[in-house]
Amino acid sequence: MNRKILITASVFGAIAVILGAFGAHGLKAHITSQDLENWRTAVSYHFYHTLALLFLSLTATRSKVSTIAYWSFTIGIILFSGSIYLLSTRSITGLNWAFLGPVTPLGGLLFIVGWVSLLVTGLKKGDARV
Repeated sequence: MNRKILITASVFGAIAVILGAFGAHGLKAHITSQDLENWRTAVSYHFYHTLALLFLSLTATRSKVSTIAYWSFTIGIILFSGSIYLLSTRSITGLNWAFLGPVTPLGGLLFIVGWVSLLVTGLKKGDARV
C-alpha cells in the first residue's frame, strides 16, 4: 500500500462528497440546469479518478509509470473537475472563468495518460494468469 496515494485519494474522496452535496443542495436553485448537469459531470469524473487513485494506492510499484499515473490522476482531477466547477458557477460568482475552457480537455488528457500508465503497469507485472 502506498500511503501518499491513499491519503491523496482519501482527501479527494471527501472533497468529491462535499462538492456533490453542495451541488445537489446548495447550487440547485442558483445555477441553470445545464450548469448543474456540468457540475454533476465534474463530480462524477472527480469520483471515478479518486477511485482510480485508491486502486493505485493498493497496486503502485516504485516505478516511473506508477508515479506518472499518480500525478496524471491528481492533476487531472484538479484541471478537469476543477475547471468545470468554476465554469459552472460563473453566473453566481460573477467571475469570467472563460479562459479555463481549454484547461478542461487538458485534464481529460491527463486522465487518459493515467489510465494508460495503469495499463503499462499491469503489462509489466509479469503474472498474467487469470
